[in-house]
Amino acid sequence: MQSTRFLIAVFEFVLLLFSLSFHECAHAWMASMLGDQTARLQGRITLNPMYHADPIGTFLFPALMIFGPLVGLGMFGGFLIGWAKPTPVITRNFRRIVRDDNLTTLAGPASNLILVAVAFMVLALICIFIPNGHIMVLASFAGMLPPAASAPLQAIVLLSTLCIFVNMSLFFFNLLPIPPLDGSRVVRNMLPYNAVVAYDRIGGWISYLLMIVVGGFILDLVLRPALALVYYGLVHV
Repeated sequence: MQSTRFLIAVFEFVLLLFSLSFHECAHAWMASMLGDQTARLQGRITLNPMYHADPIGTFLFPALMIFGPLVGLGMFGGFLIGWAKPTPVITRNFRRIVRDDNLTTLAGPASNLILVAVAFMVLALICIFIPNGHIMVLASFAGMLPPAASAPLQAIVLLSTLCIFVNMSLFFFNLLPIPPLDGSRVVRNMLPYNAVVAYDRIGGWISYLLMIVVGGFILDLVLRPALALVYYGLVHV
């Protein structure tokens, strides 16, 4: 049982690194398509996590969330969030500044939904075409290794399920209107100038505190029904 939990934790961590890199790469690609080459010139259109990693948000904090409960640090478990180094954007390079800035910002959460959709399709195909596919997929949603399956198939099912968990979490987390998360940039573009000045003062430890406390509460509120919807879809596929 402990070895299974450790394997799942390793898969979660690897998937989080990939998903954060995919997210930031999407920001950089969209900015480049809309006229700002800043991120492209810094080599940020890549899936290599070393170009996107933030020491705290990409490694330390997620590691505590994922591996903490395995070593007796249960207070760190419960939800999985993380963040990467912000993608540099110079908005004056855009043709339509507010619209293009919002599109660049929303490309990140959209990329997480793309990964959710791909993982869902993989699991749906397994449910349809693999004998006992439904049992394997539903077992993985319960946090267990898929029974009666070869090791490669077990890995595919487990990775796909965790991909849905991780990217649904990142999608909702990044839409929070807390600086420097993506949702805050969209909200900022909607505010009048005086409010923007006050909004920009939110930062530092206040942002981290809000992300952890408020983010954890909201994730728990919205993630359960969202995952239940995915589960329902796979049950009836």
